[in-house]
Amino acid sequence: MSDVVVNLHNVSKVYGEGDTAVMALRNVSVGFEKGVFTSIMGPSGSGKSTMLHLLAGLDSATEGSISIEGVELSGLDDNALTRLRRERIGYVFQSFNLIPTLDAEANILLPMRLSGKHIDRNWFGQVTRALGLTERLHHLPSQLSGGQQQRVAIARALVMRPAVIVADEPTGNLDTESTEEVLDLLRQAVRGLGQTVIMVTHDPACAARTDRVLTVRDGKITQDEMVGAHR
Repeated sequence: MSDVVVNLHNVSKVYGEGDTAVMALRNVSVGFEKGVFTSIMGPSGSGKSTMLHLLAGLDSATEGSISIEGVELSGLDDNALTRLRRERIGYVFQSFNLIPTLDAEANILLPMRLSGKHIDRNWFGQVTRALGLTERLHHLPSQLSGGQQQRVAIARALVMRPAVIVADEPTGNLDTESTEEVLDLLRQAVRGLGQTVIMVTHDPACAARTDRVLTVRDGKITQDEMVGAHR
């Protein structure tokens, strides 16, 4: 398990207090290895999105520990956690979260500029070519299709060379063709760029395209299965 990028150990999450308390996660322990595309499935309210938000540093655990590249999240102050989220975690959500007044290139490079990091133009070119965006870099989001906007969001996540990309229902608002396109791109990021991707989805067909499927129910992982070539 030396290649584990994200690790959860005995993680629980409780929302509310007293009689209204809801146990969203119950003593979950799981590791996510480098270069593996993992999907997390489960019914509504099962805890799958809670798990994703916790491992992405968007929420804090009630109990247990979460680490990214060996860095324990609970040990970070607000500034350090913000920096880790910005530099080591790439986010791809159902809503593309693109700035409407910025063209595709500016949207992709925005996290780099906000963090003051040097822009590696060779890597930027490699990412945008791999995602088929070379001819769309100077288009505004309103001039792009849904699938193209999601490509921009994926490129924005990849360009920072994050430790992990987390994707929360990234195909939820897309048609069948765009869904296939986005899954192909995430797969390409794993296979061609060595990226680690963790995706929440409700769609078994989407999960079947990943390397590993975690099934969550009542706040616990009830099944952990390697699929495809990793079986």
